[in-house]
Amino acid sequence: MPYLIETFDKPGSFALRQSAREEHLQFLEENKALLLACGAKLEDDGSGGTGGVYIVNVETRGEAQNFIDADPFTAAGLFERVSITRWRKAYLDGKSYL
Repeated sequence: MPYLIETFDKPGSFALRQSAREEHLQFLEENKALLLACGAKLEDDGSGGTGGVYIVNVETRGEAQNFIDADPFTAAGLFERVSITRWRKAYLDGKSYL
């Protein structure tokens, strides 16, 4: 069953986010088989980044933790906190999985 990972950037860390971004994008590309969805959380005006959301197709919380631990954003110290929650896929891309 998939897991939802939500990350929250440390305040004032936009420059850090930008400096680690290319490595982060390469990490996502290398792990795209695990990703059902992911993306940055933005300010209301569409600027900046305040964290991210990942929905990863893994079987255990440990695998979800290993995924986010391997993200270059984690190594860079970007995140203030991370939340991992088991997620039931009900609808995805307009398709019902119920």
